[in-house]
Amino acid sequence: MPKEIKYSDKSKGQPGLIILFNEIKEIMSPFAGGNYILSADRPGHYEIYYGKEVEVLGKRYPELLFASMLIQKGYIGFYFFPIYIDEAQKKKLAPELLRCLKGKTCFHLKKNDPQLLAQINQALRSGIDYYSSRGWR
Repeated sequence: MPKEIKYSDKSKGQPGLIILFNEIKEIMSPFAGGNYILSADRPGHYEIYYGKEVEVLGKRYPELLFASMLIQKGYIGFYFFPIYIDEAQKKKLAPELLRCLKGKTCFHLKKNDPQLLAQINQALRSGIDYYSSRGWR
């Protein structure tokens, strides 16, 4: 299982972030099941791992992150790991979602935008398809 991280929900005074977090959680939750393990489900932190050993970029891992999110000060940090494993996966993302990318895998989401939520859903579907194409079912 993934290591436990020390974290506290940083949404104090920002009720809009809690609403956005819950919307994204609702989108992510159907992707947990089978070998896709819900490894964190608590206020401000939600995380799904692929729970079997895999080889990525020449290294073996006992499990692999699929997607997670954390409430940070002023934004939701949405982490989407398929784009780290394969740069080509990033090209499948919608331009509006890509504008929120602030690191290798971290998207900063600040507002509850139905178009952006639909794009997150599409990214997750694409990520599952990509993991499946590598035999990670």
